[in-house]
Amino acid sequence: METVTSLYKKKYHIDLRDVDFTKQLRLSTLFVYFQEIASLASENLGFGINYLEKEFGVAWILTRIRVEITRTPYWDEEITIETWPLEPGKVEFDRDFLVRDQNGKIIIRAVSKWVIMDIHSRKLRRSDKIGIYYPDNITERAIGGRLEKLKDYGSLETAYTKVIGYSDIDFNGHLNNSKYVDFIMDCFDVEDHKNYSIKTIDINFQHEALPGDIITLQKDVSAADQNLIYIEGVNQAENKVVFKAQTVIAAK
Repeated sequence: METVTSLYKKKYHIDLRDVDFTKQLRLSTLFVYFQEIASLASENLGFGINYLEKEFGVAWILTRIRVEITRTPYWDEEITIETWPLEPGKVEFDRDFLVRDQNGKIIIRAVSKWVIMDIHSRKLRRSDKIGIYYPDNITERAIGGRLEKLKDYGSLETAYTKVIGYSDIDFNGHLNNSKYVDFIMDCFDVEDHKNYSIKTIDINFQHEALPGDIITLQKDVSAADQNLIYIEGVNQAENKVVFKAQTVIAAK
């Protein structure tokens, strides 16, 4: 029987399906890893996806995340991801992540905020609704500081539009958080990806995107001299911001 633990670890082997044309781990795949290990860690604590749906009619929803990348791992590497929760707030649940290489060196850090959403009403529920309990009260953070609300720098331009389809949605029926990352990365052309890498990415997930929605991707490069690129996705029909993102880039 698996030991119940606040600090949960899992090894990942980076396969060809996980990398881009540079043979480095695709950023969206990293988000898939984070989503999977967060699910496994919650399951280990007794508050997994199926339990929450059956007992409370709610689901885990990621609302904000910041990822800082010291080095992006390559194809055929083995990495270890560690994750742990912090004490819940009234509505939000914080969960942190560390990614270590085969030598145990930390190469990626991430902090995230989650909520529980009523599956039927799509409204948020208070954290005490599920009565989650952690065996260890971990206070250490993977990254210091607060996850602030993002805003553009004042010069948005349309990058492209995207129709949300079958391959974009997850078991909750809405756009999966890893797909937002692909949409963000597609705002940069291939030459950009050859010459630059993402060192930090912050994402605020603000509204659901559903099949059939048309999302306009907008990009603000007016702070590029500070290595900052801002990107947001807007639901065309509702003129509602679906997500906001800020990236810090660096020359390879």
